[in-house]
Amino acid sequence: MLLVLQRMAASHSLFSSSLKLTSIHLLHHHRCPLKRIVSISRGFRRTQIRALSLYQKSYGLSTTTSAVATDSTDSAVLPTNESSERLLRIRHTCAHVMAMAVQKLFPDAKVTIGPWIENGFYYNFDMEPLTDKDLKRIKKEMKFPEMKLREESWLSMNLKMEILDSIREDPITAYHIGSEWWDLCAGPHVEFTGNINRKAVELESVAGAYWRGDEKKPMLQRIYGTAWENEEQLKAYLHFKEEAKRRDHRRLGQDLDLFSIQDEAGGGLVFWHPKGAIVRHIIEDSWKKIHVQHGYDLLYTPHVARADLWKTSGHLDFYRENMYSQITIEDVLYQLRPMNCPYHILVYKRKPHSYRDFPIRVAELGTVYRYELSGSLHGLFRVRGFTQDDAHIFCLDHEIKDEIKDEYLRIRKSH
Repeated sequence: MLLVLQRMAASHSLFSSSLKLTSIHLLHHHRCPLKRIVSISRGFRRTQIRALSLYQKSYGLSTTTSAVATDSTDSAVLPTNESSERLLRIRHTCAHVMAMAVQKLFPDAKVTIGPWIENGFYYNFDMEPLTDKDLKRIKKEMKFPEMKLREESWLSMNLKMEILDSIREDPITAYHIGSEWWDLCAGPHVEFTGNINRKAVELESVAGAYWRGDEKKPMLQRIYGTAWENEEQLKAYLHFKEEAKRRDHRRLGQDLDLFSIQDEAGGGLVFWHPKGAIVRHIIEDSWKKIHVQHGYDLLYTPHVARADLWKTSGHLDFYRENMYSQITIEDVLYQLRPMNCPYHILVYKRKPHSYRDFPIRVAELGTVYRYELSGSLHGLFRVRGFTQDDAHIFCLDHEIKDEIKDEYLRIRKSH
């Protein structure tokens, strides 16, 4: 049986790759997305680290990037939500305490959802726009008395009806903070709010967010906060955050004259300046040499193709909302490519192959185009046009193990 191994650089990081395998019958239809996923990771996750996963959305750094503590923060060990359930419970509870404070100060504010996130928590409110001054008032209003959080089952509620309508089988629960305030939530939370160190909690920023991510629905006010187990961890986090600001790739791109995004051309479309183009050329040249050394053939494929190709590949069924509108050329519909996979399959299918030809390895620095909402665009990390490291390996069953091993070594060499 012939298998296809697809390797495509993850869009959120330069330091990870993945392999995807699909059986031969998919070749005849070049269906995507491909099945049977095998992941290769360069490193491993530590339960506790002397580093902090920096917040991508705020400062333009990958969530897989770490910053090593320095100076007075060097002794701080920063846990993660995965390594410390206590920290996760603290952050989730803080979201509710903050929401309670918001509704005390702004009685007309309507609560929506408030989950924990990588470095803290956020909560969305249907209310008038907030200011930095409002954040200080809200933080001051956040109290952490010795109140027990009580869970109660609910069969129906008048709030968050849209969320309730989407819950079919799971139990619906509400959490009460003492007798003052309650919220619909599945948990987990701390048992007593007094277990949270007030001095290890900080409100960070306000942003706009569409209800349930739908631009046709109301714009909500999202308050971001961070929470830790103790003051030392918060100080270390704030130190890393300041360092991240100094290293924000958007700022460096301007200061070093590497790239820009021009409003006249449209959001999410990157212009590489001469200095940036040289850097990119050096990286691409190294990428090509390494792939050729590992037995890859390089490809260049079109940026547009008949729309039927994307229907056959499955992209129109699965990713239509992330694809640009189709173009009519001589009464035939064409589509800007969101992925490179169908092109590589077409190159493979152009002629018959002997078993002696395998493995066949093809790679391309393919430029693709994805539709992203303007509010989600972010420097080089969330764009509408980008070039990705994409490759496919056509091989036989008994060749899979060696191909994966070789690909892992190539990834280590590249990064």
